[in-house]
Amino acid sequence: MGCKIYLIRHGETIWNQDARFQGRTDIPLSSQGMEQAKALSRRLAGGDFAAFLASGLSRARQTAELIAAPHGKPVRTVKGLEEISFGEWEGLTFKEIKERYGDIFSAWWDNPFDTRVPGGENLAEMADRATASIKEIVNTYPEQQVCVVAHGGVIKAIVAVVLGLDLNYFWRLRQDNASLSVIEFYGWERPILMLYNDINHLGTGLAAR
Repeated sequence: MGCKIYLIRHGETIWNQDARFQGRTDIPLSSQGMEQAKALSRRLAGGDFAAFLASGLSRARQTAELIAAPHGKPVRTVKGLEEISFGEWEGLTFKEIKERYGDIFSAWWDNPFDTRVPGGENLAEMADRATASIKEIVNTYPEQQVCVVAHGGVIKAIVAVVLGLDLNYFWRLRQDNASLSVIEFYGWERPILMLYNDINHLGTGLAAR
């Protein structure tokens, strides 16, 4: 066995419900998000995990803590796993961003890898730090299972990088709240995507509407 990383997107927040760009804004889980995280916790309760790691943002940390609870292990935060900084766009909806930042929004949609959000990051910067964090985890736990709770953009970027996909099309990868993806690394150069965006544990009552 290689290093098997269970990549988990945090549970739902109020801003997820309203389709607002969150980025680095620290929005906690909603009551729905808490229930989603508990459902995933039940699914993973029998797993043997060497560590539980999370972005330092509360929505990811809360999700990780609920998942780690049955295992009696602490959650360690990793700054490199934080969501892309959306700068001036945080708190706004797609419609509001298109109305206020039409040209730059179009450029970002076509080429997020190189286009910097006003006051924020471009995708290349986020992908570099997130990938570096995952590479460190793989090197630290070469033959163990690890739970990593992060964000939709971060997980999509990591998956795109390890599969050799064009990051400008990362938005084509769906990432639901409290979804589970699994990548097994036989060394950093030999990753295998085992599972992607699985939400079977949520059922109809907790899945995204």
